[in-house]
Amino acid sequence: MASRKSSRGAGGSPSPGSKRESKHGGGKNGKKEGLSGSSFFTWFMVIALLGVWTSVAVVWFELVDYEEVLGKLGIYDADGDGDFDVEDAKVLLGLKERSVPAQPPSPDSEETIQPAEKSYVESEHKNADIELEEEIQSVLHEALHSQPGEKHEDVDESINDHWQAKEEIHGETFEAPTADDLLRELENEMPEAYETPDSVQKDADFLADDLGAVESEPYEAPVSYEYDMDVEKTVTDPEAPDDRVHGDYNEDHVESKHTEDVVATEPEESEMPAQAEDYSNDDLVGKSEKETEQDKTEKAKKKKKPKLLNKFDKTIKAELDAAEKLRKKGKVEEALRAFEALVNQYPQSPRARYGKAQSEDDLAEKMRSNEMLQKAINTYDEVVSLPNVPSDLIKLSLKREADRQQFLGRMRGSLVTLQKLVQLFPGDTSFKNDLGVGYLLIGDNSNAKRVYEEVLSLAPNDGFAKVHYGFILKAENKIAESIPYLKEGLESGDPGTDDGRFYFHLGDALQRMGDKEAYRWYELGYQRGHFASVWQRSLYNVKGLKAQPWWTARETGYTELVKSLEKNWKLIRDEGLAVMDKKRSLFLPEDENLREKGDWSQFTLWQQGRKNENACKSVPKTCALLERFPEATGCRRGQIKYSIMHPGTHVWPHTGPTNCRLRMHLGLVIPKEGCRIRCAQENRTWEEGKVLIFDDSFEHEVWQDAGSYRLIFIVDVWHPELSAQQRRTLPAI
Repeated sequence: MASRKSSRGAGGSPSPGSKRESKHGGGKNGKKEGLSGSSFFTWFMVIALLGVWTSVAVVWFELVDYEEVLGKLGIYDADGDGDFDVEDAKVLLGLKERSVPAQPPSPDSEETIQPAEKSYVESEHKNADIELEEEIQSVLHEALHSQPGEKHEDVDESINDHWQAKEEIHGETFEAPTADDLLRELENEMPEAYETPDSVQKDADFLADDLGAVESEPYEAPVSYEYDMDVEKTVTDPEAPDDRVHGDYNEDHVESKHTEDVVATEPEESEMPAQAEDYSNDDLVGKSEKETEQDKTEKAKKKKKPKLLNKFDKTIKAELDAAEKLRKKGKVEEALRAFEALVNQYPQSPRARYGKAQSEDDLAEKMRSNEMLQKAINTYDEVVSLPNVPSDLIKLSLKREADRQQFLGRMRGSLVTLQKLVQLFPGDTSFKNDLGVGYLLIGDNSNAKRVYEEVLSLAPNDGFAKVHYGFILKAENKIAESIPYLKEGLESGDPGTDDGRFYFHLGDALQRMGDKEAYRWYELGYQRGHFASVWQRSLYNVKGLKAQPWWTARETGYTELVKSLEKNWKLIRDEGLAVMDKKRSLFLPEDENLREKGDWSQFTLWQQGRKNENACKSVPKTCALLERFPEATGCRRGQIKYSIMHPGTHVWPHTGPTNCRLRMHLGLVIPKEGCRIRCAQENRTWEEGKVLIFDDSFEHEVWQDAGSYRLIFIVDVWHPELSAQQRRTLPAI
């Protein structure tokens, strides 16, 4: 019995231990029953992956309109600016008090104007107090130290003769307001309407630094000003001299940046050493260098957005946002249709019409259409004519209108627009600065000078006005007077002043005064990327071209041209002398203030790749000889001309406008002694019947101390490393 019982216990009914084992995964024949650890992990991974792919699908297919969600947060708008932002969060969290209107709105305005009796309110939280105080200080510092020159909305493409790089419009500045005014600005975030006279100065104070938050342009690359300040002048008279100092406000030179690269910041390996002395550690700009860095740090902090919505536009904000969303996504045609529908439905809406103008502007850029751009200009002008337009929107519209007018070359129309801006916002010196540039663009230096004198009387430390005023004085040959304005303007570090042309003019003025500090400024200009080197200071450059002061015929690859010139030098000389002997001389004096003293004249046969037929009638064999060499006659950045220099002449150190050409000098009548040319750091002399070749984008200087005249023949050729396409498409100089 005992054995049977034992047998049943062992082999009959299962023991508690075996039941427990089966329950937790054991089974017959070693098979698993229920979920194992690995199966659980597998299901966990499947569910996790489903979650990830669901999230991706939501984002990819835009199943949720996040902008709409954020827009609904507008109900939590605590400070009255029409949206939910950080300032609203501070109010809701108790870190800042809600602004309460102190008086009802003016009957002349549809906008509710909030008071600003307090800049900020003490909080229970110490950290919040510190944060608000830092924000206020940043606004104060920015207001007290900002100057004109802030650029915005840059577009640089080309279409026909108009779509060239014509932007870098300097931005807003203002008279330094009081601390109370600035603290009031910090809290008062409701825009004032066009009809409110007091809105002009207040709204101008914070517009410039945040234009990018509103504007969405296809391209945002800095480009040169329209006015040509320091490049050898492109003259309309093909017989006029070309070897000139940079000093003319002229829009003819404006380059299409898509065909050229920015000047290299490092010299080519073949370049001459920049300077024997190292000025890299010199304190050229004094304390303002540090102030500039500090300003950059301050500007990185939060900026206020321009206020573009009036009371009515806030009621249709969702529709405006939907249309603007299309524009920012690059759906220009759809955006234009959306804004046109809004304008038709709400003709009194300034923001809808401004959006229409922006869309037309974008579409003109896309289509390369001047006709469409003119529509945009007209629409920008319509914005200002509407009632209750926020002053920020007026500024943006008129400023962009003036910019686009300049882009099309309609300088006088742009002047009218800029004058309107100055009349509407008389306290904003940035618009006066813009007006000064407008006058310079049409060659009206006297009115430009008057404008900058007015700016400097209102804002004596305005660096932008100083550099331009210094330029005008230098153009009037008031060299010594121009230096302090150019220097102080550059030292200010103000936006719009860090430009290679101002470094050039200051250095050139110092050179003419015999001050070696000139090369310190050239060095600084080189360090900041404005010049290819201290010696090579041309501004219209193609990056990567071989750069050296002196060349051989073999290096240029134009050996046939050189051989032809040297073989026929007597023919070229005799025809030139015959022109000189005529009673009515065809040689015209150099009139660009390049000479310190003496007599220097030139007779031009080709300029900008265009043949002067009348001139060639006087030297037919010479012109026929040159027709065989398109590298010379087709060089649209150069000239072919005779040059005569009489004894006692000294030509100031100067540079040509571009690194895209090389210059050949064929000696025709050369005195035995007394004539020499320096290019960079090497002097050379001419020989009759021999060709000298140099790169005139490097600084060069000429002395004629002989007892008789010197006659040479100048032939400019394309830089040999330029491609055929570049030679066809580079704009003429």
